[in-house]
Amino acid sequence: MDQALQAHSQSHKAAQTSAEVSAPAFDLIELFFFAYRDFVGDADRLLEDIGFGRAHHRVLHFVNRQPGLMIAELLDILGITKQSLNRVLKELLDTGYVEARAGVTDRRQRLLFPTPKGHRLAMDLSDLQSRRFERALGELPTDARGPAIDFLLAMIDPAERDRVCSLVWGKSREEKS
Repeated sequence: MDQALQAHSQSHKAAQTSAEVSAPAFDLIELFFFAYRDFVGDADRLLEDIGFGRAHHRVLHFVNRQPGLMIAELLDILGITKQSLNRVLKELLDTGYVEARAGVTDRRQRLLFPTPKGHRLAMDLSDLQSRRFERALGELPTDARGPAIDFLLAMIDPAERDRVCSLVWGKSREEKS
């Protein structure tokens, strides 16, 4: 285990409850910023080579994970406006990473699918980020994945958790357990 992680573990044996914390949780806030910076940085470097950014990554990730996703569903997942999505989606369509097809029952609907090229890029990005998770979890006790998932779910607004579980696992939070 890394020295910084060992030092943290030894100096913080007794966990504080949220009620005991009166000052801002600067340690958690800053660790979260740095972890996120490095987590997305791996993908950023690959995306930069093709002129894409984080917004392209988010769109491609969810289109790849849910082929046939409607634009309205994607907007809801990402929590952005149609105007914010338009430029990024146009670039992904124009460069052949995503394709839009008419809906089966409603031809006015636009359903989004990854192309083979888009699928490969999405998987390359997911592999990069999965390796970072594997490395981090490898430095923790073997049963750390479950508590890590619980922590990340707890960070999500309670009203959104079941919807997120459905997106991630295809079932509600209760069914996941």
